[in-house]
Amino acid sequence: MTVWDDLVGQDQAAERLAAAARDADAYVTAVERGERPELSGSSMTHAWLFTGPPGSGRPTAARAFAAALQCVSPDRALGGQPGCGFCDGCHTSLVGTHADVEIVRTDLLSIGVKETRELVRRAQLSPAGGRWQVIVLEDADRLTEGAGNVLLKAVEEPAPRTVWLLCAPSTEDVLPTIRSRCRQLSLRTPPVAAVADMLIRRDGVEPEAAHAAARATQGHVDRARRLATDERARARRLAVLRLPERVADVGAALRAAQELVDAAAEDAKQLAEELDGKETDELRAALGAADGKRLPRGTAGVMKDLEDRQKRRATRTQRDTLDLALTDLTAFYRDVLAHQLGFSGGLAGGESEESVRRVAGATRPEQTLRRMEAVLDCRRALDRNVAPLLAVEAMTMALR
Repeated sequence: MTVWDDLVGQDQAAERLAAAARDADAYVTAVERGERPELSGSSMTHAWLFTGPPGSGRPTAARAFAAALQCVSPDRALGGQPGCGFCDGCHTSLVGTHADVEIVRTDLLSIGVKETRELVRRAQLSPAGGRWQVIVLEDADRLTEGAGNVLLKAVEEPAPRTVWLLCAPSTEDVLPTIRSRCRQLSLRTPPVAAVADMLIRRDGVEPEAAHAAARATQGHVDRARRLATDERARARRLAVLRLPERVADVGAALRAAQELVDAAAEDAKQLAEELDGKETDELRAALGAADGKRLPRGTAGVMKDLEDRQKRRATRTQRDTLDLALTDLTAFYRDVLAHQLGFSGGLAGGESEESVRRVAGATRPEQTLRRMEAVLDCRRALDRNVAPLLAVEAMTMALR
């Protein structure tokens, strides 16, 4: 087992990162011998941009690379490859406890200037004990313009043994001035068979369920795992796939929109119930107000900040859930179009095959294309912060 094992269907990317890790290891070894090596011209650089479609494993690739950079396996010193997967450097990097690996992910809608300045401050420090100071920014596309400008200087002139690993869906989601200073690594959507194999091997999913989940999500690793292991996720997806046959009139369309938005709100509520109470209790304990004690004077603002953050997280969770539903709808209508154009076999999942055939037989390809465009318009509206119910109602009306 190595750090690259969970990087599903990305053999070329793994080879490129492994080569960079080898050069990085040689660089640090030379520094420790008192030499003055150069990274220029090698496979390694101080700033990387990982891009790829949803589910391609951008954060997984970045974390695996971070682990390989911190690898301290004795075999490595004897010619083995960095990234053994079992040494202390690899293990702590992968689980998020390594002192010199900062993994930044946000459950909010954006990353602001304040948070970015703290990252830049940390980036100037020398490694505390590891071989590199590594900062993994999993949602670089969520940086505000101001935050991006703060980050630019740090990426442009990093400390000697600091590495920035930025993740975004595409290069267009990052400021041009930042992406021009990063080495870009493009990931692809993993093959369905590779995702199914991962579910069987790592998560113990039954082969039939693993292949069904991988096929239904078209290689999206995280969604496939959730679909294969969460009964509620399967139920929600099935409800979404039934929607195209439930919007025959205005009343039905509006009811379907309300149900879709309510389901997303319920998802956000469930997450809040799981996380908010725990976060609040931990913060109160840290402030000395555990067991029902009153908050110390001057700490009310800290609690208010946490409440605001939890509200923003609920908003993002609701929108993320809606986006997953819209992705499933797009896949459904893609299958409808495939049937209408004479291609056999469904891609959205076996449970929707009969519905796909019925809709395909009752409509024309141009209608299907208009419906796919309506789903895309809804996603755009949500990105522009249009009220979710208003955006979804407009979509379901257009799906009639």
